[in-house]
Amino acid sequence: MNIEFNKNEDLNKQSVYELKTRLKKIYEGGGAKNAAKQKDKGKLLARERIAYLIDKESEFLEVGAFAADGMYAEQGGCPSAGVVAGIGYVSGRQCMIIANDATVKAGAWFPMTAKKNLRAQEIAMENRLPVIYLVDSAGVYLPMQDEIFPDKEHFGRMFRNNALMSADGIVQISAIMGSCVAGGAYLPIMSDEAMIVDGTGSVFLAGSYLVKSAIGEEIDNETLGGATTHCEISGVTDYKHPNDQACLDSIRNIMSKLGAPDVAGFDRIKPEMPKLNPEDIYGILPESREKPYDMLEIIHRLVDGSDFEEYKQLYGQSIICGLGRVDGWAVGIVANQRKVVKSKKGEMQFGGVIYSDSADKAARFIMNCNQKKIPLVFLQDVTGFMVGSRSEQGGIIKDGAKMVMAVANSVVPKFTIVLGNSYGAGNYAMCGKSYDPRLIYAWPSAKIAVMGGSQAAKVLLQIQEASLKAKGETITPEKEAELLKEITDRYNSQTTPYYAASRLWVDGVIDPLETRKVISMGIEAANQSPIKKAFNVGIIQT
Repeated sequence: MNIEFNKNEDLNKQSVYELKTRLKKIYEGGGAKNAAKQKDKGKLLARERIAYLIDKESEFLEVGAFAADGMYAEQGGCPSAGVVAGIGYVSGRQCMIIANDATVKAGAWFPMTAKKNLRAQEIAMENRLPVIYLVDSAGVYLPMQDEIFPDKEHFGRMFRNNALMSADGIVQISAIMGSCVAGGAYLPIMSDEAMIVDGTGSVFLAGSYLVKSAIGEEIDNETLGGATTHCEISGVTDYKHPNDQACLDSIRNIMSKLGAPDVAGFDRIKPEMPKLNPEDIYGILPESREKPYDMLEIIHRLVDGSDFEEYKQLYGQSIICGLGRVDGWAVGIVANQRKVVKSKKGEMQFGGVIYSDSADKAARFIMNCNQKKIPLVFLQDVTGFMVGSRSEQGGIIKDGAKMVMAVANSVVPKFTIVLGNSYGAGNYAMCGKSYDPRLIYAWPSAKIAVMGGSQAAKVLLQIQEASLKAKGETITPEKEAELLKEITDRYNSQTTPYYAASRLWVDGVIDPLETRKVISMGIEAANQSPIKKAFNVGIIQT
């Protein structure tokens, strides 16, 4: 056991080291040369602005750090999709901070930039968090305008969200700390308050080059849309500041005077660390996604005092349900059991598979948590629902539908952590991205796909072989092995947590030891948004 534990520990710590190395590279944004250009203008970098703005020694929960990772290679890449976003504390108040990174293509908007901005706004809207925009962007990346500009979930949706948040009383404050061009000019001006940094900040619908080509007028950008113009002539901006620091100080001052939010009333007592060492998780989680382990051992290292009240402990054992606390907050946990279990009827049930009895139990537990106003935490390591004649005749689709109905209609906030496998319909039933978790993060050990790599590769191989045979090609055993390896490698590369995070299927990849922080900050945010919708699961298949 110790040898296995040590082997797991070494591999998982190595994965966390790789995670931190990747993040360090991403934090460099557009690189030292582009950073120096910003510094020469007297500007702070995006991450420096956030560090200055948030309360000293407070937590910052980044959203979408890996957005666009490995994408847009032909355009030179777009680290963090050219924008830094996350939940931070400003003058003691939790808020969403969105800061353009001008070191990445002058802060221009790529398709993933739009998706990330909209995700950050979605988090703010769901949790009624004040939003602080630190604007420094050249606007839409023109070579890709057809992928950013016209559709429902594109650039314009951000300003629509500005309007909806304003109407709903969600505070928005903008600081124009660099360029703010064209449609992007609406974002700060649709905020409750807009401030601008003198000399570096500018805001206009069209820059001087475009003005000259459109109407022949010769004018420089500062006169066209600088701080003096908008604070003293047009009245477009509300505050004028001499530098980034003064601007950020002003935001902190305004935030310190906000009235207290209404609260949802989720239960919290004095936080307590788990009695069992959370670092043991590295040794418990197997190095292979196929190997079994006891999910309860993970849960006991995530919950306060390692105290977990298990629900229907001896029934539907392939899903663990129960009540605990995370950083003082009461939570209902729904987790996939990864060890093989035996039902009272003598049936052996594979770990990570959802059976009829476990789906039935989970649905009932989720309904219970809604009744009691307890936030839900889903710990995913799921390979899907059980298949075969026995399961089909037992009504697995009906019971799975029941669980999906409960998850989809749940009105208490949901939080999802992908520990291991997240395959097929199991991803849905365990509150994957489609089911609106308030936050969804993955461990480096996560695998997200429609099915496992080996099964998928064999199916894809059959399809490709049939296509080649139809063209009259002969498939030798060597050619078949070559094709299978090529397909498997490609498929596996698309199932990594980094691939998922780059496309914002998850909000980020985290060290397992950060899980408690994610859940706690997430519930604290959700607690600022009272539940107004009645819980109704609809027509349940009984």
